[in-house]
Amino acid sequence: MTTTSDFPQGFGAQGFGEVAERLRRSTVHISSGGHGHGSGIIVKSDGTIVTNAHVAGAGRLVVTLWDGRSFQASLAARDTRHDLATLRIPASSLPAAQLGDSNRLRVGELVIAIGNPLGFIGALTAGIVHAIGPLHGLGPRRWIQAGVRLAPGNSGGPLADATGNVIGVNTMVAGRLGLAVPSNEVSRLLSGNPSQPLGVVLRAVRVAAEGSERLGLMILELAPNGAASRASLLPGDILVGIEGQFFSALEDLEDALEGSSERVLRLRFLRGDPGKIRTVAIRLGVGNSVAA
Repeated sequence: MTTTSDFPQGFGAQGFGEVAERLRRSTVHISSGGHGHGSGIIVKSDGTIVTNAHVAGAGRLVVTLWDGRSFQASLAARDTRHDLATLRIPASSLPAAQLGDSNRLRVGELVIAIGNPLGFIGALTAGIVHAIGPLHGLGPRRWIQAGVRLAPGNSGGPLADATGNVIGVNTMVAGRLGLAVPSNEVSRLLSGNPSQPLGVVLRAVRVAAEGSERLGLMILELAPNGAASRASLLPGDILVGIEGQFFSALEDLEDALEGSSERVLRLRFLRGDPGKIRTVAIRLGVGNSVAA
């Protein structure tokens, strides 16, 4: 629950209401294949929307605007490393949010999160930035960690500063803190089109393997003709290592996938039985892959 006592000095409730209303109009509801639900941010008035890659899953994507209009969306780009995706809808003159510079954000600042948690459309929560930087167990990637109340349906929605500039994309909860991808990663996504050579959407999880808790990357979705699909990997499989080693950071897999030459990578993964680590040899480029 938010009260005026949460606001920084000089930031009144009337100004907060105006900022919140602008953000609500720039926040959309996203449904994926009739099963998954989340939020998104209008970042360009021409119908460009940013959300999490895990929200923009397989199936028919439908975007519903603040005024009740719904559109079928197409996937424009996906960055699985940062769990981001861009969508396009056939609409124009939309109320776009302003992206801020996440590098200027400071610990202790008030932030506002808008989303559609548990069926509540345009719900608002506010809190304070607790930390900015890596989170133990999730590698060296930078996160914005804030004391905002997030629930299923908030993923993909905006985290904004007190002036309404979007400084992050809400992604998940860890240790009662909301985690958001910094907005500067969104700007990088909008300036290009990152690819995923494996053809998968991944989400970081903690798993028990060989007697220790380890970092795993759960497969949420596979491209039909991607390298992972040809290797007979399945949604729900959890990647735990590469070339005989366990992952120590989220970036380990992405670093191994860099480059365009034809090569074979041997990934370690779990399927069902947490006590059995399997291996799959994936050929990147051309050719077939074989699982073991």
